[in-house]
Formats: sequence, structure tokens, C-alpha cells
Amino acid sequence: MPIKDAVKESKDGVMISLEVNPGTRSMCVPSGYNDWRKRIEVKLTQSAQKGKANEQLIDNLSSLFGVRISDIDITSGAKSGKKSVIIRGIDYNDVVSILLSKLND
Repeated sequence: MPIKDAVKESKDGVMISLEVNPGTRSMCVPSGYNDWRKRIEVKLTQSAQKGKANEQLIDNLSSLFGVRISDIDITSGAKSGKKSVIIRGIDYNDVVSILLSKLND
């Protein structure tokens, strides 16, 4: 699974390209990988209204990677299903390892 295409190292942290599906019956972070769009897929139970889905996304990424909520920012796509987030306080290799282990569960 070429998830490394969706994860990039930058001077500010680790950038992850996501494809977010809000309002689903079950939450799954991450839920898969879209080869065509080269994005990690995420399912959220919150609707995409008033920032609820974005809040749920950041909360879950914080738990998944063991970083503070304040270490995660949505850098693009705040009002779109295609988002980019930056995560500070974690190593690139740790992000890839955690994503691969969750996707292979």
C-alpha cells in the first residue's frame, strides 16, 4: 500500500493528505487509502456542519498519533472533503508506521 504518497515531511511537521467522509454510520481513522487520489481515507460520524467533522478529525488524529490537539492544523480543505493536515511533535517514520499498522488491522 503506497501510503507514503499521502504523507510528506516538511520543516513544520508531517503533512498528511486526507479524503474525509463525514456523516457515516461508523467512525474509522484511517479507513483506507485511495490509490487514484493518493489520499488516506477517513470516515467520521459527525456531519460537515459548523466545523463538527473537522473537530472530530483533529481529536481522532490527536489520539491516533499521541500528540496534543494544538499540534494538528488543517492547512487546506477546511470546507472540503479533500484536506491536508500538518502534525507537529511526531516523526515522519512514526506516522507512516502507525498508519500502516491501523490500515492492516
